[in-house]
Amino acid sequence: MGQTYQRLQKVFTIFGILVFCFSSWEFFRGVYPQTQGLIFLGQALLGILLIFVPEMSKKFLKIQLPNATVYFYWFFLLISVFMGTILHLIETIAFWDKILHAVSPMVLTAVGYGLICLLLKEVPVSKVSPWLFLLMGFAFAGLCGVFWEFWEFICDSVGGMNLQRYATLDGTPFIGREALMDTMGDLLTNTIGAALMGVIAYVQGRGKPDYFESYRIQKLS
Repeated sequence: MGQTYQRLQKVFTIFGILVFCFSSWEFFRGVYPQTQGLIFLGQALLGILLIFVPEMSKKFLKIQLPNATVYFYWFFLLISVFMGTILHLIETIAFWDKILHAVSPMVLTAVGYGLICLLLKEVPVSKVSPWLFLLMGFAFAGLCGVFWEFWEFICDSVGGMNLQRYATLDGTPFIGREALMDTMGDLLTNTIGAALMGVIAYVQGRGKPDYFESYRIQKLS
């Protein structure tokens, strides 16, 4: 674990704690209904814990992610959990949600490449068709995008957070296809982000048989 890794982890953790303090301040002031405020507090704590997922997976599961993938993952936590949800940018900036749905599949596509390397075990990456990596990354990101919509649905059902934009800001429900537009737009953006990451990987890896080795998720002994 290098110095850059440790410094970035410390910066993200401090920022997460500050955001949790902000959420606590909102909760005790009653800015949001109690149930919704508790959800915000829980998500802030979860966001801080998620910063350490790569380190915990290395310690307990003996699985190590590439540093570049970890940095990209932390960036997504920053713009989604901390800035998007807890600091409410997802409510104040109309297109913020679409930014998240474009960035997250790019991170997940990279994880998909790493999972293929892990499952291949000792098989040299250079002997595997790059299309296996591209298809696996695309499919993995797409599936996770569907699961994320499930999560938004649960948050909306329990906390009335309107993450799927099924109602106007004043609470008036949308009707018919209008109620589906945000969810379908999210899934489309997720698909575009995964495809874009695939195009980037294809262009960068062209003529480089070992290119996907840099995404390898390692199983430590």
